[in-house]
Amino acid sequence: MGWEYYGWYRRSKPRKVKDGIRARSRQGAIGKSWWSQRWLETLESHGWGSNRLERGKRYARMGQVMNFKLSEGRVDALVQGSRPKPYKVGIEVKQLSESTWKSVAKAMASKAVFASKLLAGEIPQDVEGAFMASSVTLFPGKREIRTDCSCPDDANPCKHIAAVYYILAEEFDRDPFMIFLLRGMTKEGLIREIRGSRKAGGTAARAAADRAKGSPSPRQQSGEAPSLEDCLASFWSEQRSLTQFKVSAERPRVDAAIIKRLGEPPFWRESDEFTELMEGIYADVTSKASQLAFS
Repeated sequence: MGWEYYGWYRRSKPRKVKDGIRARSRQGAIGKSWWSQRWLETLESHGWGSNRLERGKRYARMGQVMNFKLSEGRVDALVQGSRPKPYKVGIEVKQLSESTWKSVAKAMASKAVFASKLLAGEIPQDVEGAFMASSVTLFPGKREIRTDCSCPDDANPCKHIAAVYYILAEEFDRDPFMIFLLRGMTKEGLIREIRGSRKAGGTAARAAADRAKGSPSPRQQSGEAPSLEDCLASFWSEQRSLTQFKVSAERPRVDAAIIKRLGEPPFWRESDEFTELMEGIYADVTSKASQLAFS
């Protein structure tokens, strides 16, 4: 280990890490999605020194972050510096209350595209409006974040904390639900709340329609759709004539939704991003199919 001199102070070289978490980005900006960029913009707007951020970015690209664990409202990580013992980094984010999350989920449920994009691993660009309607924000403000590091640096955040922030940005690219988890809501919990709100809204709409038509049946009162077995005798009757059957060729709300939902397979080791590559292939196939269908 050696020392590098920068003006009046000297800066130590970090020890090399085997199998550390290395940022994919080798130069330029870190994070590809709008939400990971928004995460970093929010943090950079807190008045951090540019030198500290650059050193943290360099640490992230060198693989100095050994591991991290993200749970509801907290991130714990180990970052290797110049000393033999890795530094412990903690990032604590204020969680939103249960009632606030219910309100946010209800606002999300009002737009079908929100649920479809979230299930496909994307965050809709206008999702922040659902949080603002409840007088909160998705991305934490300066007073909603607390950080600590076991290193001797008096500055907070230090370069070790900054490195974890940059690694998190790329992890958010892969799994945007991590952002919601930092705010106190799991992926399963959010989807359950959205589906519950949509189901409640749909049941209310069906009940109103039934009242307008007359007395509803017990199954209609329960909000359940008739089973296939119940429809077998009348499925091909005049009331269900094929003349009423319509097909609409529309572009899906989310391109390559299944691929995005499943994520990158563990066997993928190519330099190209798997999801972006498959999204392009899906787009080409869709275009060709449309040409054949409508030519």
